[in-house]
Order: sequence, then structure tokens, then C-alpha cells
Amino acid sequence: MCLQRLGKVLHVTPSQNIIVKTDKTPKIGSAVINEKMKVVGKIFDVIGPLSSPYVIVRPATNEPKKLTDKKLYLLLSKKGRSKRE
Repeated sequence: MCLQRLGKVLHVTPSQNIIVKTDKTPKIGSAVINEKMKVVGKIFDVIGPLSSPYVIVRPATNEPKKLTDKKLYLLLSKKGRSKRE
């Protein structure tokens, strides 16, 4: 497994989705984790321009508001990569 920085949580919507400002467009369905390696949700949608996207995360936690201003990461598999990478 490999970590990639997703971005910083801007806010939580009234429907409890987490909005994250990101630099790169991630795959929908990717697992999102916090700095303690705990899964906090999955990528639900990507919105905004490709040059400055925002990500909507469906939370797997009961208190998503606690993630506001926190950095989140993507948990990526090394599937398809060579052992040297």
C-alpha cells in the first residue's frame, strides 16, 4: 500500500459529506484515510475545474465535522507497479 496526500478538509455539507480541496484528481471510490491511518470515507465525486478540483468524500465516521481543517490522504495499492517502484 502507498499513501498520497489528498488535501485539506474545507467543510462538511449539511448532508454530512466532506469537501476537500485537492491538487490532483483522484479516482472515484478510492479510500480516504487520516494521519492515524484510519479510513474516514471514500471518494464520492470530483467537482470544479481540472486545474483546481474539489473532492466530495462520503464519510465512514459518525462525526465528520471533527475532520474540518485536517489533512487527508489516499490509500493506494501498488497493483500494477513493478517491485522496484
